[in-house]
Amino acid sequence: MKLPPLILASQSPRRRVLLRQIGLRFVVCPSAVREDIWDHESPEHNAKRIALSKATEVSRKVKRGIVIGADTIVVQGKSILGKPRTASEAKRMLKKLSGRMHTVYTAFALIDVETNKRVVRIERTKVWFRVLSNTEIEEYVRSGSPMDKAGAYGIQDDYGAVFVKRIEGCFYNVVGFPLTKFYQTLQSFVAHRQTLPRRRK
Repeated sequence: MKLPPLILASQSPRRRVLLRQIGLRFVVCPSAVREDIWDHESPEHNAKRIALSKATEVSRKVKRGIVIGADTIVVQGKSILGKPRTASEAKRMLKKLSGRMHTVYTAFALIDVETNKRVVRIERTKVWFRVLSNTEIEEYVRSGSPMDKAGAYGIQDDYGAVFVKRIEGCFYNVVGFPLTKFYQTLQSFVAHRQTLPRRRK
């Protein structure tokens, strides 16, 4: 299927790698939207709202194509864990995850700039950590790797990978983008876009 231009509203290197992994060509136009977590919203609604806000903000800057926005949220118990702002916060997050199960939510949004058609989907994966030692946490945080990741770890990292005991659900969702759900959604999205009227310029 021939695809229109794709615009990724994210500066995440992991999402770029994953999209290229399935053979997609795209340009990167990072969104300036703040990833604010609202306490009155569920994790699912927070992730979907932020993903759609990112896609919407970037769609106003381009004339054609499909804009892709995404957001990942980690939840342990009743706590939502975003990206750590300091090394101390990263350590606290990893200690909270140690020896426990948490859930990773990744939402993605697609917006067709010409028709204004939009869709938002979300994937959920359960992740179990083994018990981490203080030394492991210290060394991992010292590497700087946790600082740009929700939940302060990357399952794809050389070191972060050995923290995970098992998962239930989509592996790529934990990396930061649920490839299977995204691919199927994109195919359906593109197939139906031809039937919609274009917006007047």
